[in-house]
Amino acid sequence: MSRVTAVDHLVVSVTDFAVSREFYSGLMGFLGFEVLDELTDMMGWTNGTTRLWISQADKQGLKHPYRKGDPGFHHYAWSLRNRQDVDELQAWLTEHHVTVVDPAGEYYPDYYAVFFLDPDGMKLEGMFYGAEK
Repeated sequence: MSRVTAVDHLVVSVTDFAVSREFYSGLMGFLGFEVLDELTDMMGWTNGTTRLWISQADKQGLKHPYRKGDPGFHHYAWSLRNRQDVDELQAWLTEHHVTVVDPAGEYYPDYYAVFFLDPDGMKLEGMFYGAEK
């Protein structure tokens, strides 16, 4: 029987590759990711374990802008080391004028997170779960 060992990568289609490349380059750099590869209409980052790619949406896809709640992508969450990392991410988001939809706080018992939007309105999250050590 096959067994999954990890989520290798996620690819997000974007409406404006140049705008999203600038946004994700800053964000991924702040989160400790390095550029994996950059093509004409795709770019990827890695931290050695996780990979994220963005790709230019095709003409048909551009007719249907992203709307959270439609079938498909709901949000993507990065697990951070501690609550301070979540707070530092929120400070970076604020400094870079990124839309924060739910500010850093405890959303469930022992679940601390900040939720924000990419240039296409896709919801992203930086979170810490578990007791501080």
